[in-house]
Amino acid sequence: MTQNPHEPENESGDGPLTGLNGFPVADRSATATVEPVETGAQVVPLDSRRKLRALDADAESSEDEFFDRETIAIEGTVLGPPVDPPDDDAAPYTTQQSQRRAPIIPATLRSWRGIRAMLVWQAKDAGYVLGYHAVRSPKYAAKAAFYAPVGFFRATGKLLHWATAEEGNWALRQYAADRNDPETWLKLDKQRQRQSRWRWWVVAGLATAGLTGLLVFLLADLPAWGRLLAVGVAVPLLARAGRPTDKPITDRVSEGPRYRKLTAELVRRALLSCGISGINQAVSKDQHAISFPQDIHRDGPGHLAIIDLPFGVEAADVVARRGRLASGMRLPLDQVWPEPGDGHPGRLALWVGYEPASQMKQSAWPLLRDGKVDVFKPFPFATTPRMDTVNASLMFRNWLVGGQPGSGKTFALRLAVLAACLDPRAELRIYELKGVGDFKVLEPLCTEYGNGFDDETIARCAGMIRWLYKECERRSKRIAHYAALGKAPENKVTPELASLKDSGLHPLIVAIDEIQELFLHGKFGKEAGEILEKVIKLGRALGVILLIGTQIPDKDSLPTGITRNVNTRYCMSVADQVANDMILGTSMYKNGYRATIFQPVVEAGWGILSGLGKPAARRSFMVDTDAAKLVVSRAMQLRGLAGTLPEEGTQTRTDAPTFDLLTDVAQIWPAGETAAWNETLCTRLADLRPDFYTGWASEQLTTALKPHGVAVQSIGRRIDGKAVTRRGIRLDDLTEAIAGRNRRSGAE
Repeated sequence: MTQNPHEPENESGDGPLTGLNGFPVADRSATATVEPVETGAQVVPLDSRRKLRALDADAESSEDEFFDRETIAIEGTVLGPPVDPPDDDAAPYTTQQSQRRAPIIPATLRSWRGIRAMLVWQAKDAGYVLGYHAVRSPKYAAKAAFYAPVGFFRATGKLLHWATAEEGNWALRQYAADRNDPETWLKLDKQRQRQSRWRWWVVAGLATAGLTGLLVFLLADLPAWGRLLAVGVAVPLLARAGRPTDKPITDRVSEGPRYRKLTAELVRRALLSCGISGINQAVSKDQHAISFPQDIHRDGPGHLAIIDLPFGVEAADVVARRGRLASGMRLPLDQVWPEPGDGHPGRLALWVGYEPASQMKQSAWPLLRDGKVDVFKPFPFATTPRMDTVNASLMFRNWLVGGQPGSGKTFALRLAVLAACLDPRAELRIYELKGVGDFKVLEPLCTEYGNGFDDETIARCAGMIRWLYKECERRSKRIAHYAALGKAPENKVTPELASLKDSGLHPLIVAIDEIQELFLHGKFGKEAGEILEKVIKLGRALGVILLIGTQIPDKDSLPTGITRNVNTRYCMSVADQVANDMILGTSMYKNGYRATIFQPVVEAGWGILSGLGKPAARRSFMVDTDAAKLVVSRAMQLRGLAGTLPEEGTQTRTDAPTFDLLTDVAQIWPAGETAAWNETLCTRLADLRPDFYTGWASEQLTTALKPHGVAVQSIGRRIDGKAVTRRGIRLDDLTEAIAGRNRRSGAE
């Protein structure tokens, strides 16, 4: 076989060099050069013909036939992207020293409220555990008595085994014996004897102490508590040694954690479950789109998480989906309280309580036992879900409290009046148009008081509203007078003017509960609504404070002109979005402030409070009628000392028409008639009192007579020989109703 002149010979000279696969290897010893190339890793040889190949592809294919195709030329350093992204300042307008610095004192320990809440929670948890085990203590005692003897013998056996020092040594000696190594065996046995010698002395001492203690326990004159203490210490220890490992003596208090700690991962999962596209899309692109500018920390009876939502997502979007948020956390709805945070619209403050708010015990009203109120200053009115006290203001404000029956609306409205009565300067005028007497306890403090939904009470209430408008006119002139003297710099009532005797500018508190009864009245409703709107606009700066409550918030029962001008609104449990926005304002339901989440009766007192800071869920202090009597008694003492207590029986009724329907009907009764038609009676009543009875029809008279027990029936007459039947009443029924009323009132 002829050798190719280009193929190098091997060391033996027998033929060309071959590689591992049997193929000839090109000899580059004559032509190859080593050129250092800085690649950042190593220096590699480059063939000169490869450079020519890069310039001429045809020459490469013909001249470099046996080129190694696995060689890779690294001709330069390739810079890739940085491993870590550059630092991004969390707040571009803050100094470096103020960024990401942990507080010296934990947030929980910064206030007595936080310390107390933490201690109360721990005490409640410990109390529950103690109570749980106390109930099962007889079972624990029986199990301990059963396992104690077993534990005694088991502990004795372990102690004797320990004294022999055979643990580990026996196996080593056996190994030496198996290897026929007597020298090692003897060394190990001597070591065991040295250890065993002092251990037996310990066992002897323990046995002596145990026997001595047993003799003292059996023979000595020990007190009963000493014997119980000895048994209480010894038996559980022996039972613990004697019970099987998988059979504990005590039961588990719970199968899971009693409180689910708020974590960042839990918050992220809950936010993703809200179904907000802005959050889901941002997190799918960047897992850090949801950030936490502060560490999650304890805050009162719960944990607080401050969250920066993804760009373009507002905290109100999450607040509006509070139900989904609570579902994502697997917690009750009233345990999860999201609110817009401070800083920017995309910051969310999420507070999660240790337990649902409905199970937390609210503290007593701070003004229940002592204290005075200045209506120009805030007073405690409600608590937050975190059990913080929320202060409310009366002066320069008008209140609207609404909610369905059982929501606690009347109690919340009465609480504001109870606070006002603790200011001796304040004059009270109250009408409750429900007729059950929820405000009856305040009657001794009232200049004017009415209770009921009959026409007479509604007429008096309408008259008081007309009087209020005239009172605003009078007060405006007084303000102008004092402003000219420099005593009313902002043309408003000041504390000095309110305290000035005979100034006529003392605070005037007007409370009307169930005001829908007035606005829906056919005769007085429209006029009262128009006048009351003017009073709300004018009276705020004049010391006139209006507190109204309703359970039917719609455009007919609550004129929109009134709701627009009320600056403090408290929406308690309502049934739908319309009622929610009628009380709180347009779009409040859409923005997440929904009083529909509260259950009447079960969550009475809870509502959305607007106008006193940010709108948020609040729970008014609960003051029942018995407790209200204590407050009224203290208010009477304060007013007695100040000389502002209304004298009994001297209550004014403003300019409302005073009348007695039964007496008026008896006065205008047709002479000699035993029965009369309603239309005839209405005509005569209008002639008697045109200011009140004008416009009355048969139906109105029927409704007005019904509470008095006067039956309206068909009365037949002959007119021009024809029988005519119309609705009317009989004289006997009228006189019987008057007599019954007189008997009930004690009159002869």
